[in-house]
Amino acid sequence: MPAKVRIAFEEELRMLKLDQLLPTRQIRSTTKKSVKYGQILSSVREVDVIEPVVVFPAKKGSGEYLILDGHLRVEVLKDLRRDETACIIARDDESYTYNTHVNAVSAIQGHFMIVKALEQGVSEKRIAAALQVNVARIRRQRDLLNGICAEAVTLLKNRPVPAAALHYFKRVRAIRQIEMAELMIAACNYSSPYARALLAATPSDQLLSPETEKVPKLLKSEDAARMDSEIKHLKRELRLIEESYGRNMLNLVLARGYLTKLLKNNRVRRYLSTHHAELLVELEKSAAAHPGQDGAV
Repeated sequence: MPAKVRIAFEEELRMLKLDQLLPTRQIRSTTKKSVKYGQILSSVREVDVIEPVVVFPAKKGSGEYLILDGHLRVEVLKDLRRDETACIIARDDESYTYNTHVNAVSAIQGHFMIVKALEQGVSEKRIAAALQVNVARIRRQRDLLNGICAEAVTLLKNRPVPAAALHYFKRVRAIRQIEMAELMIAACNYSSPYARALLAATPSDQLLSPETEKVPKLLKSEDAARMDSEIKHLKRELRLIEESYGRNMLNLVLARGYLTKLLKNNRVRRYLSTHHAELLVELEKSAAAHPGQDGAV
């Protein structure tokens, strides 16, 4: 019978007074002059707080809470003379588990967020004001995926593909779009120059308008052939890696679990600390790392 996983947060949001929230880091005066702070200020002013502040009880019965995530949001609310905000109550004081492990929003994710806001009746002008950009940019993001097939979008939706790279997808047929997406994932390269190179290597029968298409002359025919051969080799290697990934990840998880349990033994820790202090430091790093991250076991 597998052990039950303890929920890390209280299930209901709680409205807390701002003076109950204690910062765990200092906000510099220069921070309030930054672009990021200005964007948060505009967003809260226009559409209120979207992502609740994450807090942890400071002391039992004190009624105060430590801010784990959301310092800038709290400062913005104070500047706007608000009294309270919705909070997520964490059951563990582990601030490293929140935004420090959240990637920046990709172009495709940004597109979906804007489309969803528009579908809910938020005007383009209001979204632009909240994000401190012009309406033309909101419209470009709204139309970002026009001409790109759903399969390619699904492959890339959680990848850091810039909007400029997606422009090259619109110049090839759907089957080539899927292939380009797979090649970018295989190479772990989502840059605009790489997308442009893939366009340059696209056969004319896979271009949307082969007669009028001005394909960038980045590659000679022999270079394109060599690149195509290397890409096919890369795809074969990727399939081999995918076959062994699950097994290797399971072994890493088991090894990390065993190592964590071993280091909880006071006798083992005392021996290592006395005779192999440097090794103990490295073992602790490996036990703390998540499998799949740099430095993980």
